[in-house]
Amino acid sequence: MPFLGKQVRLNRLFNQKSGKILVIALDHAVGWGVIKGIDEIEKTLELMVKSKPDAITMQKGIIEKLYEPHAGKIPFIMKCTTFAPFHPVFDAQVGYVEEAIRLGADAIAVGCTVCGDDQRELLHQLGIVTREAAAVGLPVVSHIYPKGNLIKEDEKYQAKYVSYAARAAAELGVDIIKTFYTGDPKSYAEVIKACPGKVVVSGGPKLPTLKDVLRMTRDAIDTGAAGVTYGRNVWQDEDPIKVVEALKSIIHEGKSVEDALALVGRNR
Repeated sequence: MPFLGKQVRLNRLFNQKSGKILVIALDHAVGWGVIKGIDEIEKTLELMVKSKPDAITMQKGIIEKLYEPHAGKIPFIMKCTTFAPFHPVFDAQVGYVEEAIRLGADAIAVGCTVCGDDQRELLHQLGIVTREAAAVGLPVVSHIYPKGNLIKEDEKYQAKYVSYAARAAAELGVDIIKTFYTGDPKSYAEVIKACPGKVVVSGGPKLPTLKDVLRMTRDAIDTGAAGVTYGRNVWQDEDPIKVVEALKSIIHEGKSVEDALALVGRNR
């Protein structure tokens, strides 16, 4: 029964104590280049597995080449699309449901930009993946953002556009919706209210301090987020394992920002 298969996989992804999820994203190289923190991807992957997040997001090639020693230790999500520096708001499909099943993924992830000229094609692509994934009981994660060319750059974090992106994903059958944090709990509450799905916060560009990352996380969880998916704010830190430890204490144990910082011996 496909529905049972989907629930089994979702149960593996979400922490059984808190019902929340902490995902570490390692799918950046095609879109952002071989940047610091993933320039030695095998080493970074080993660190992330050691830190024990709830899941790791990767492209299929990294899974095939590097994940075998870690198989069964941490659930993983296979990213099946990517943008690139030459088409920064268009996610082309590069992976497929049958590959995710073959590799043992617990979910498949799809990037999608709304509020731009490419929205029609990208939503069509997302709809096809949700249909194919549903047929085999595979959860779908969307990385969906209102960053298209039809709105101004300084508008993309506004609640009305982030709410639209999250709701569009839910309407198309997405199970876990990764999108922007709007910057404050009041406006983010509008996103949560508008979306009948599990919304998780995207980390975005690296923030100035760990305290900033933890504050965003604490505010989002308190407002109703189902968790977070972070990349650069974890593996570009000087001690990624401690960052994951601090995040888990907030997401799964309900710790304050100050308690999380103290736990890992930081003050900022």
